[in-house]
Amino acid sequence: MKKENPKLKASVRTITGKKVKQLRNQGLLPSTIYGQGMEPISIQVVDKELETIFAHAGESGLVDLILDEKTLPVLFRNPQYHPVLGNLIHVDCFKVNLKEKIITNVPIIFVGEAPAVKEGKVLVEVLNEIEIEALPADFPEKIEVDLAKLENVESVITIADLAIDKSLLEIKNSADQVIVKVEEPKVEEEPVTAAEEVAPGDVPATEQKTPEELAAAEAAAAEEKKKEEKGKKE
Repeated sequence: MKKENPKLKASVRTITGKKVKQLRNQGLLPSTIYGQGMEPISIQVVDKELETIFAHAGESGLVDLILDEKTLPVLFRNPQYHPVLGNLIHVDCFKVNLKEKIITNVPIIFVGEAPAVKEGKVLVEVLNEIEIEALPADFPEKIEVDLAKLENVESVITIADLAIDKSLLEIKNSADQVIVKVEEPKVEEEPVTAAEEVAPGDVPATEQKTPEELAAAEAAAAEEKKKEEKGKKE
């Protein structure tokens, strides 16, 4: 059964530059369609509709953009987010040729739980996406990686371990590139506080005093104390 692409309605945008803030206040999101063999077109879409579709399709899922009763197959590109609120404020739409292969990044989703982590080891995620070449309609929205294979601290999962249809997808990353691995937890050294006593043998030789030096130092301190007390009386 052929997968049905999500559909997003758009209209031509006449407002550009800093004035696009007016669109966002109206619940619309500015975008641009571009692709091989066409002039870029400024468009606008309903922000909630786009956010819902983008959350599902990401940058690798094919979307049918409907503009002026024409359906254009697109992939989302260059998402921009509000620096404070974190919501999507702009995204490009790249029109693709369904018969030509392209390269794009597909996100990695980790599923399951690593047995080694249950035993107190630390999971280290090295990659969160991989580069794939394929026809636009063949791109997966995500690639799942099962963590159940990570049984001990020597366990790793590499690009070569991914279960994909190699007749449709070609991974551009190196086959031995690590995706996720397990490490021993780092042991943090406790800082030495001033309250901790230092054994005489641990003091550098230049800072250790002989009995004669110690007696002389005590005598000097006592003499200094006498001078201070005499000064107070005067």
